[in-house]
Amino acid sequence: MKSIAVFCGSSLGNDPQVVKLAYQLGQCLAQRRITLVYGGTKVGLMERLARGALDHKGEVIGVIPEFLRSREVFHENLSELIVVNSMHERKMKMNERSEGIIALPGGFGTMEELFEMITWGQMGLHQKPVGLLNVNGFYNELLHFLDTMVTKGFLSQEDRNMLLVDDSYAGLLDQMATYQPKPTPAWLTKEQT
Repeated sequence: MKSIAVFCGSSLGNDPQVVKLAYQLGQCLAQRRITLVYGGTKVGLMERLARGALDHKGEVIGVIPEFLRSREVFHENLSELIVVNSMHERKMKMNERSEGIIALPGGFGTMEELFEMITWGQMGLHQKPVGLLNVNGFYNELLHFLDTMVTKGFLSQEDRNMLLVDDSYAGLLDQMATYQPKPTPAWLTKEQT
């Protein structure tokens, strides 16, 4: 895998382990020569993630909407900064520039990004691994809820299994490296993908 998009919080939260792990993930990606594609800001976990990669000579691509760039929250020292028109275009560009997706802890924005990426995979719009880094059990309740979706018949077990989960970045990256995508849905023709 040559590039990974990472979605995460624009704040630091209150768990020092999460902050430490964001930096370490950036460092690990740099050491493995995997390009980091992220939201392009210099705030919160996003900044720590980028700093981890940049401090270890990694390639970092930021994708930021114009309205955030104009507020000067963009990171000035990236390998590449791509300015887009909207949040939706940001997700599309991050998906386009990556071979896998990871979500760290975050808020509404991170949840929305994660679920759009996994939905695109479910629909066959991409076949990339999507991983959840479950630091200190941050996502335990969400994972329980996904299992409830399966139990209640709204999500197949096959689709539930598409979301890779680990509490360590090394374990998650190993899962992503061996990920086998599910077949493209029969109702989705090649011309539609």
